[in-house]
Amino acid sequence: MVLLRRPGMRWTDTADEVELAGSAVAVLDRAEAVPQQTSLFPDNRLGDGSADLTALQGELDSWRRDGIGIVTVLDAAYPEQLRTVHQRPPFLTYRGQLDVDDAGGVAIVGTRRASEEGRRRARSLAEELASSGVPIISGLAAGIDTAALQGALAAGGRAVAVIGTGLRRSYPAENAALQARIGEEGLVLSQFWPDAPPTKHSFPMRNAVMSGYAAATVVIEAGWKSGARMQARLALEHGRPIFLLDSLLEHDWAREYARRPGAFVVSDIDDVVKSLAEVLTPVSELTW
Repeated sequence: MVLLRRPGMRWTDTADEVELAGSAVAVLDRAEAVPQQTSLFPDNRLGDGSADLTALQGELDSWRRDGIGIVTVLDAAYPEQLRTVHQRPPFLTYRGQLDVDDAGGVAIVGTRRASEEGRRRARSLAEELASSGVPIISGLAAGIDTAALQGALAAGGRAVAVIGTGLRRSYPAENAALQARIGEEGLVLSQFWPDAPPTKHSFPMRNAVMSGYAAATVVIEAGWKSGARMQARLALEHGRPIFLLDSLLEHDWAREYARRPGAFVVSDIDDVVKSLAEVLTPVSELTW
């Protein structure tokens, strides 16, 4: 994490180097940078390496007191499914409990400006899957994400929120109570410093992590500029299946994605559930 605070440290390159070296300290000693993504952190002050490490230890202690856990790419508890994607973050902060069975989870995503029917479909799908023991993963945005996570909780299932801010922030603000509940009953994940605000870069990064964390992505409603469309593209790049409701085919992007290997067009909730059962590999059989 000290590495990532230095100007220009690239997230994916840092993860690669640390994994290869087996030690972040070894990489810190030879760190050189190309400017990128420094605005994601609350400050960018530098000191000598030992001073940085001492300051960081104080921060980590304050996070733990605040109920925030942390797992790095060097830790055995780091989600194995994320190790398979290039955009894996060097570390994750979280509230709640990590669970290896999340590797079989399904991301349900869509537009913030969802229709009433779209929200109903997202909630119904989440309830049905969660009732069958499938973890539901979404981004905690307004609209489809919120409906999906609420559906998972209503069914007494596993809800995982992957957020585009630090854990001490809530975006949108009206989802603060939902975020707190998921942190108590399920899992809230972030790849950012706990005080990091939302930025134009953080949400695309969040979508990449959500795609890599889930076994499949279902897109309920999404326009061209939607983060859900971006996640569908990323999921295909990650080798994860995507499921597009047939109502999305009014959009050029959805028709184009539907022709790609790994994409499935489905007509209703029952169709989604049936198709997922045929495509997803049981977590017990997954190897990395």
